[in-house]
Amino acid sequence: MMSTIKNWLIALFLGVCMGAYAQEPALDVPYVPTNQETVEKMLELAGVKPGDVVYDLGCGDGRIVITAAQKFGATGVGVDLNPQRIKEANANAEAAGVADKVKFVQGDLFDFDFSEANVVTMYLLPSVNLTLRPKLQKELKPGSRIVSHDFDMGDWEAEKTVRVGSHDTVYLWTIR
Repeated sequence: MMSTIKNWLIALFLGVCMGAYAQEPALDVPYVPTNQETVEKMLELAGVKPGDVVYDLGCGDGRIVITAAQKFGATGVGVDLNPQRIKEANANAEAAGVADKVKFVQGDLFDFDFSEANVVTMYLLPSVNLTLRPKLQKELKPGSRIVSHDFDMGDWEAEKTVRVGSHDTVYLWTIR
């Protein structure tokens, strides 16, 4: 009897855990926050200034878009598949006093329209960068800048590559 109850409890526990896990979005990229020094270097390298519209792909907690608004006078949009990250980003924007300058959208990068951006930032995996590359080249206007933390775009040579600290690399491309 005791082992039947124990087995039933294990089955119930696993069912609840698997059900909760199944409701989490399937993410192509794990959430790893970019440190603040690298965030600022990305925005500096892109030449972000007032009037720019910065889109952060896989925005996580919103720190890049928030910094773009706070320190560079830009507006911005963060896109992330994970609803928890969007909730966190919105709370961070409120706390930073820039909620009127930024917005965060839960969505799939491959279905999202980037045409309003003139700066795109990302910290994605190389395979995701390569898959997004044609979409970015098609949708972004000439002169738009793309900055990537740590991962390049394959054979699309970066205009500039900058080391930040001892571990991070930032790449810059401009749409022609």
